[in-house]
This record gives sequence, structure tokens and C-alpha cells, in this order.
Amino acid sequence: MATVLVTGATGYVGGRLVPRLLESGHTVRAAARSLDKLYARSWSSHERCVPVRADVFDPESLDAALQGCDAAYYLIHSMSSAGGDFAERDRAAANNFLAAATDADVPRIIYLGGLGDDSPDLSHHLRSRAEVGRILQSGAPQTTCLRAAVILGSGSISFEIIRYLVDRLPIMITPRWVDTPCQPIAISDVLGYLEGCLDQPETAGLTLDIGGPDQLTYRELFHIYAEEAGLRRRIILPVPVLTPRLSTHWVNLVTPVPRALVRPLIEGLRNEVICKDERILQLVPMARTTCRQALRSALNKVAMHAVETCCHDAGEACAPEWTACHDAEFAGGTVLSSNYTVRLDGSPEQVWPVVARLGGENGWYFGNRLWALRGFADKLIGGPGLRRGRRHPVKIRPGDALDFWRVLQVHAPERLLLLAEMKLPGEALLDIQLRPIPRGNGDQAVTDLEMRARFLPRGLAGQAYWWAMYPFHALIFKNMLRNMALAADVPVLSGPDPLRDSA
Repeated sequence: MATVLVTGATGYVGGRLVPRLLESGHTVRAAARSLDKLYARSWSSHERCVPVRADVFDPESLDAALQGCDAAYYLIHSMSSAGGDFAERDRAAANNFLAAATDADVPRIIYLGGLGDDSPDLSHHLRSRAEVGRILQSGAPQTTCLRAAVILGSGSISFEIIRYLVDRLPIMITPRWVDTPCQPIAISDVLGYLEGCLDQPETAGLTLDIGGPDQLTYRELFHIYAEEAGLRRRIILPVPVLTPRLSTHWVNLVTPVPRALVRPLIEGLRNEVICKDERILQLVPMARTTCRQALRSALNKVAMHAVETCCHDAGEACAPEWTACHDAEFAGGTVLSSNYTVRLDGSPEQVWPVVARLGGENGWYFGNRLWALRGFADKLIGGPGLRRGRRHPVKIRPGDALDFWRVLQVHAPERLLLLAEMKLPGEALLDIQLRPIPRGNGDQAVTDLEMRARFLPRGLAGQAYWWAMYPFHALIFKNMLRNMALAADVPVLSGPDPLRDSA
């Protein structure tokens, strides 16, 4: 069996490939930028899994991760990165990875890219994916490039877009791309080909198209989804005037998929993505999954809350530097805070399940309409809004998307730390802590449930935003704490009250 590096191990594809390789007997070095996100995965404790921190923009970390590997999977891209040109970042990342793999004498790289003809009309996104493949194939390691079109699976970007559009819109005014032919592939088949290429040395150095057995249009995909979801057939009206920019705004408003991911994908939908090279069928034979089967399986997993990985998993799980620096001069400005506490007659273990259920369909224990209004406003200006929900109704782990927050830390039953990903003139954290307070008479400890909002403003706009919202903090946080106590069924001994370090 091989020793294999999987980059992007906490991403949508990588997070599903790692356990599959482990089940097959391989030793897997699961690589990501955040060790916290890696250790939050159930497979991280497997005896043949070695979680490693690796960043393609940190060559030293790559050198350590690649040493002694028989093969490496390259499953990362920069589309969701904030600011800059993702193609330029992808180019630099691929060159860094190739150099490190060459220095470490890694014989094979397996890369998952995008399907599309190399024509002048090819989208910026697909052109970048093709360029990454060429870079990886230009060095000493033999690189297998698998080119996939639309990936269908619970939590995939394409599935989430289809799901929300069809669920929410009985009548859709769509751009012309709705009739573009494509050849979708189920995530289970993608994983089968990724593993199969590792086991088949004949695939080394080849560029191979992978797709499912169906060739159809996005209009047909929408209709199949509606049938499988038990919905009425949707009315679809394609119009020629919807530009990629307008389409991006439209999809961003209706679906939870971030705009940074939507725009390049929408631009790519004008390109026909059909497998022209079918050598993979002989090299890695398998029974392929139809689009209907893939959508049915995805819907079943969503209904059972059994989504292993999600497109929203992409994102940093690291607190900003200023949170670790108590001096405003080094933090880059004054960190503002609004803090409240309530003392409860119960243990942290009694209260923690209520904290862990925050967000998504469970709501925020007070002012859900206010939260929804804030989410809608965030969507209008290009933020994630509230529609991302949460991965699971009760389970939570570092790196999870939680409405317009990102989970940074989960220390049950003591702390939940969230980073705001909404559009803000600054950076914000919501820190919920449970502190056991011993009683002098030896009775069971009581618990202080604390809620701390911290904000590092950017300029006058940040200051104005904070002080405009500050009067609402008491209303929202006090009622949240009070209702969380009710939900936990523990008596309130005192509070909710402000903590002294509010500012």
C-alpha cells in the first residue's frame, strides 16, 4: 500500500477521499492549512492517518508534508480566496507544489481539474484550471490530470445551486446557459476515479476526461431535481439579456453559495463541457452513476443530515492576529467589545447542547427576524447571508459555516468561538464561554454563561457601524442569554448583566 499526501483534506472532495483511501489500506497524510479543522474530522484519529499542516504558499510546510510520499493529490484552488486574481494565485500555488514535489522525489501527482475545450471562449476559471494542469505536468513527477465538469453530490456547489434555485423558484428567468450541454458526474464516481488512478500506473502522466453516463442541459437537470424532490415542474424562461454579472447577483441572492465561487462558475456555464476523451472507461472501469441517481442520493443525505463535506467548508479556521494581542497599538486599532453574562444554576454540561445548536434552522434564541433581516442585507451586498445554515442540526466542528459565521474553536463544554464572514467595515468575533463557579459549601458548581462580541473597526465607517449597532446589543444579547437558559432548562440565579470589560 502507498503513502499518499492529500492536499485540501478538509475541502469538499479531499474530505471524502481521505476516509476512502484509509479504508483501502493506504497511509494518508491529510494536509490542510488548519490543524484544528483536520483534528475535527472523525478520520483524523485513524491509525494510518497523519494530519499535517501544509500551505502551498509556505514552501517549508510543503517540503515536510511531501517527504517520503509515493503520490500526492492536488485538490486545491483559490476561487474562494479574498481579493486578488485567483488565476495568479493558482499559478503560484501550482509552481510551489511542483517544486516541492520534485525536491521530495514524489513520483506521482494526481490533479482534479475542470473540463473544457482549450478555445478563446473558455472561461477565466476553466482556463486557470487547465493552466494548473499544464504546470503540474511540466515537471519530473508524472502527473495525472482528471478533468471533471459538474460534480453532483450532497453539499457540492453545483448541487447547492440547483437545489436552492428549484426549491425556491417555481418560475425561473434564466440566462442562455440553461441550455448549454454538460456531462455531470456523481461525487462517488469522482472519488472512484481518483482512487483508481492511484491503483492504475497506466494513468500516470495522462490527461483524462471524467463524466457520468448522461449528457444533458442544465434545464434538464432542474427538471430531474424537481421530480426527485417531489416538486412541480418548474417553468424556465431563458432570456439573452442576463449577463454573467447579473446572473451572479441573481444566484447569490437565491442560493447560499458565496459570490466568490458563483461568479467564475457562472462564467464557465457558457462553455460546453462534454467528455471528448473516454480512455478512462478502459483504464478505470466502473459502473457510472446517472444524474438522477446522483441527485436522489444527495437529497437522501440532506434529509438524513448525513452530508460528509460541503462547499461551505472552504475557509480559514484561524482567528485574526489582533485577537491574540491585547495591545490596541499592535492590534492595528482599538478593539471594541460588548459583553454580557448570566449566572445559571446548572453545570456547563447541561448548558452546552444549547450553545452547540446555535444557528441554522434552530435560530439564535432571540430576534430571528432581525437576524434574517441582517442576513438579507448581507446578501444584497455580496455576503453569505443566513442561507448557508449549518452542516448538522446539533453537531459542530471547527471550520463549519454557521449562517454568516465561521466556527473557529469548539471546546465542549467550555467555548464556542465564531468569526463573522458577513460584509463588515471591520472584523468581528462572537465568543461564547461557559465558566464553572464553585460554591463554598461544596454543592454543585453554578455556571456563568458569557457572550462577548469583539470588533476591530476599519476607519470611520467601522466606528460608525459599531456605535450604530451598540444600542441593540443589550436587547439582543440579554434576551439570547435568557432564552438559552430556558432552552437548557436551568434556573437563572442572576443577570443577564453587562460584563465590566464592555467598551
